[in-house]
Amino acid sequence: MKKKVLAMLLCGLPLLINAQDAFDVLQMSQTELRGTSRFQSMAGAFGALGGDLSTLTQNPAGIGVYRSSDLGVTLSLDFNSTKAGINKLNETKFNVNNVGYVGAIRLNSESVPNLNFGFTYNRIQSFNRHYVGGVANIPTSMSNFVADEFVNVPGYTDGDLYWDEDYNPYFDGYAPWAAVTMFDMTTQNGGYVGIINANGDYMQGLFGDGTAADAYYSVDESGHADEYNIAFGGNIANKLYFGLDFGILDLDFKSTQTYEEEMDNPYVMADDIDLFESPIVSDNTYAKWALTNYLHSEGTGVNFKFGLIWKPVQALRIGAAFHTPTYYDMRDTYLVSAKLHAYQDDELLYRASKSSNDGYRYSGTYTIKTPWHFMGSVAGVIGTNGILSLDYEYVANETMRIGDDRNNDYPDVTDNVKAYFKPSHIIRVGGEYRVTPSFSLRAGYSYKTTQVEKGVDEYEYNIATVGTNPAYQYDNAVHNITAGIGYRYQKFYADLAYVHKMRKSVYNAFSPINDNYGYEPNVSADVTDHNNRISLTLGMRF
Repeated sequence: MKKKVLAMLLCGLPLLINAQDAFDVLQMSQTELRGTSRFQSMAGAFGALGGDLSTLTQNPAGIGVYRSSDLGVTLSLDFNSTKAGINKLNETKFNVNNVGYVGAIRLNSESVPNLNFGFTYNRIQSFNRHYVGGVANIPTSMSNFVADEFVNVPGYTDGDLYWDEDYNPYFDGYAPWAAVTMFDMTTQNGGYVGIINANGDYMQGLFGDGTAADAYYSVDESGHADEYNIAFGGNIANKLYFGLDFGILDLDFKSTQTYEEEMDNPYVMADDIDLFESPIVSDNTYAKWALTNYLHSEGTGVNFKFGLIWKPVQALRIGAAFHTPTYYDMRDTYLVSAKLHAYQDDELLYRASKSSNDGYRYSGTYTIKTPWHFMGSVAGVIGTNGILSLDYEYVANETMRIGDDRNNDYPDVTDNVKAYFKPSHIIRVGGEYRVTPSFSLRAGYSYKTTQVEKGVDEYEYNIATVGTNPAYQYDNAVHNITAGIGYRYQKFYADLAYVHKMRKSVYNAFSPINDNYGYEPNVSADVTDHNNRISLTLGMRF
């Protein structure tokens, strides 16, 4: 993707800056292996089995398999370990993964033996993750990226980077907050300097010939996506099971990200007296600067799911399901701040800082449409004691959309979604063996492929982000290894599950710069999660 293409994309960004970019929406559209302990211990391979409270979020035809009513609750402890470079952070979280009820209505009919209804609560994603890291001898600076790609390429001038009480970067003609915040900063003496500075007819960052720099980053994320399901299904001649589910979703995501650079011989202003006349110097200078972004995204959404399970013979089950996108109404609250300390000959030149919107948080509304999901499943019953199940799920990530609060899609972000993302594929396999009439052993494995195109992972694209944060991140692969045991006594049941999740992600502080002259690398890091979960389900069937 050449610079002239990026320029066209970035010129449209001020209209979109109050919404999320493509990578943020990708993160908020994902689901995890959660639910009842039996469901988790078999890696979620229940698309052709049913008869479990979690199937309402997967293949709702599973509700038709029930012959009796079911009431249960699932609790879990998550031990999260995230590593970026040599730095590793650990967290422990308690979650309520699932609460549900299915009511079975027996019709005493051979053609339609029963019709069932159900209500469940499911935590489908936890956003809790915290990691820190650093990159030594970085090849360029975020300040150079912001100056070039956020200002010079779209063609803004230094006059576009000032703001007063009437400044609004969310309408055409105004520059993004990230660039505005890094320009015309106020010093401790009441003067003005910048992390990005005007140098003739173009804007420049702090990194130049002779500059050496190290970068540090901190990402702290929290929140959840919860789904409340209302489902209806039934059984036709003990051969065909069907189900329809209506989901109501609640999403709450918080993120605080800080990016810092320490620089020897940066190109800084010599003093803080006059923004236009002060010379830029780089001899015997030192600077430390940081950009901090706070974001709170919250919203509610709805979706629909439909599924079928066919049992041609007693030993074989075949399932299919599709999920519509979740249609979210969203609100973002965010704030960006920057600070700069500059020195020359070991003497302090100035300390400067600035916050967007004069330090007040800004809110904006928009809409999200998450991907379509399609699922195919097959399961075999082995004798009277064994079950083996296999699921395949297709996630159409390229169908995600972002729009205004009147559901009008943003065409530039839509183009980015189509360019950056590809379908991801999920394979789940699980088994259960009944050791005695009361005790069962279970195990499973699932694998999810990357969602991004090869060019994104190999840094062949300029990545256009909106809002105030140039950073973006994505998953390359997700593995789950699972095991569990189950106990049944009359109407009561208890299930215990263990899930080990390994996720490989990539953090990018800003986009690589690719133009007609070749590739200029960015600041990036591999991030690995090793999360262990123990969950307990207690319930009864009656």
